[in-house]
Amino acid sequence: MFNKEEILKVCTKLSQNTLMQTLEIEYIDAGEDFLKAKMPVNPRVHQPMGLLHGGASVALAESVGSAASIMFIDPEKFEVRGIEISANHLKSKREGTVFATARIIHKGRSIHLWEIKIVDENDALISLCKLTNMVLPRRKM
Repeated sequence: MFNKEEILKVCTKLSQNTLMQTLEIEYIDAGEDFLKAKMPVNPRVHQPMGLLHGGASVALAESVGSAASIMFIDPEKFEVRGIEISANHLKSKREGTVFATARIIHKGRSIHLWEIKIVDENDALISLCKLTNMVLPRRKM
């Protein structure tokens, strides 16, 4: 059963001491078929010309898309691995905040396909990404 607060809590917990925490990615909304996160645009995520680094955008997209797959699996029994990501960077950004929303395109038993739109505060499209995740049985450690 879908519980928005629980999903956001789990995503936040999983982000501790990871790249997501380093990039200050914060999960802010969830629905039956989407997950949304935000990331500040500041020198921490700039490329040398003072613009949002494409790699930071891709890290945001993969973070939100991978976390979104967790909504559809039993994390006690399964794990998610990103196996392919593509990104089209359409507009530059120097400062402010970007928002990434992952929406499910295909939800299979072993493959999840996500579209992730990254927009700014004015809803201008910054990047459009596609992420494929593989669902694997959890390995015993």
